[in-house]
Amino acid sequence: MNTGIVVLLIVVSTGLLGILILFLIKSLAAPRKIGALQDQVKQGKVNQAIRSAKQILAKDPRNSEAHYLLGMAYAQDGKNELALMEYKTVNQISDFSGICKETTFRKDIAALFIQFGQEEEALKEYLLLTKLEPYEPSHYYNVGRLLETRNKGEQAAGYYRKALEVNPRFSDSWFALGQLMYKAKQNAEAGNALQKAIKLRPDNYKAYFYLGRILKDARNFAGALSAFENAQKDPDFKLKALIERGACFLATKNYSRAQNELERAIKISEEDAKSPEMMHARYFLSVCYERTRNLDKAIEQWELLYAQKRTFRDVAEKLSQYQELRGDDRIKDFITESQENFEKTCKRLAEVMDLTITDYVTMDEGCQITAIERSTGQWRNTRKFPKILLILRTPDTIDLPRVRSFHEQMKKTGITRGYFISSSNFTRSAYEFTESRPIDLVPREKLQEMLKQSEQMDKEEN
Repeated sequence: MNTGIVVLLIVVSTGLLGILILFLIKSLAAPRKIGALQDQVKQGKVNQAIRSAKQILAKDPRNSEAHYLLGMAYAQDGKNELALMEYKTVNQISDFSGICKETTFRKDIAALFIQFGQEEEALKEYLLLTKLEPYEPSHYYNVGRLLETRNKGEQAAGYYRKALEVNPRFSDSWFALGQLMYKAKQNAEAGNALQKAIKLRPDNYKAYFYLGRILKDARNFAGALSAFENAQKDPDFKLKALIERGACFLATKNYSRAQNELERAIKISEEDAKSPEMMHARYFLSVCYERTRNLDKAIEQWELLYAQKRTFRDVAEKLSQYQELRGDDRIKDFITESQENFEKTCKRLAEVMDLTITDYVTMDEGCQITAIERSTGQWRNTRKFPKILLILRTPDTIDLPRVRSFHEQMKKTGITRGYFISSSNFTRSAYEFTESRPIDLVPREKLQEMLKQSEQMDKEEN
């Protein structure tokens, strides 16, 4: 054989052997480097892990495991945006044969997608997870939550039910289903779902909140108060639960308890004055003050609300309604005075009307007086017909149903003349109703004149 050819074969063989040895060295070294990198991530040596991962990727840019571990290191370091970029690369390479397990990876990347507002991408991941782990109810639940945020309630409910088919004891799906039904005003079904959520997990305090709202809507205030008490144990629902408890006490006219709950709510969230919850808390508190005739404090709350949002509920109307109180102590005293002094004032009003009182009955918002005209001179022996006076100190405009009820009461007692006196005003329909009936409506303006006359009578007598 030609000596040159032999030499060439030896050189080629040696080269190939060298390349093979180099490849074997790299193949054996790469797993060791990945193993060391994995240990660094596990031990929380974030900076060291990031450097090691970058060194590996500089030589092997498509090393899926290095990208994955680099993403994990970034996540540990609080650099979630960089972590997501690495995970996206892993997703593109799509090699899950090594330390990167596909199910774990997809859960992690889905969570990051949600964090950065990429719900569509997160939805794809959770849908894929339902195929990879069809036995895991949380995947169906997460699909449902993402669909619900996209206003696809019917589809969301379907996935919540699939989660419950996989595991009927999955409390979170019962809660989500109950919350969804509550928003759809299906209170009976919502209540059943929420009760199951609570039964399966008694510390599911957010479920208590929505159950409380359902009970409150059904006017089961005792049950609602108990549910809201439990809901306070969830920090995210504490403020809302306090406000709802205040509203329950307000509805049952337990103004002192309502005031306590609402003042607590305002105290724990004073910095967030413009939040809808805080504004409702202040409004309900103003109602408490108004109902208990603490008008200065009520006006203070209305002014705070008006400064935040001029169109909030009827705050502007309330401020306008009570503005005159600052310049008219008569009406203010009439509304705020003690029950004993109020009785004296009402009896004095009857005298202003030349009436003699035959019966006086105290009511929640005022009083009812039965009286006859005073006997004077030649008319002393003339038969006097009784009249009835309903005197209310209320902030609410008096509507037709209340005037009609007063008229029905007059007919039952056989009294043919009535006077409805109020510290507020009357609706147009109320005035129209009395045009053909023996009832005189006395609104705030006329009451002011009567109080002025009463004051003048007191001065003359003294």
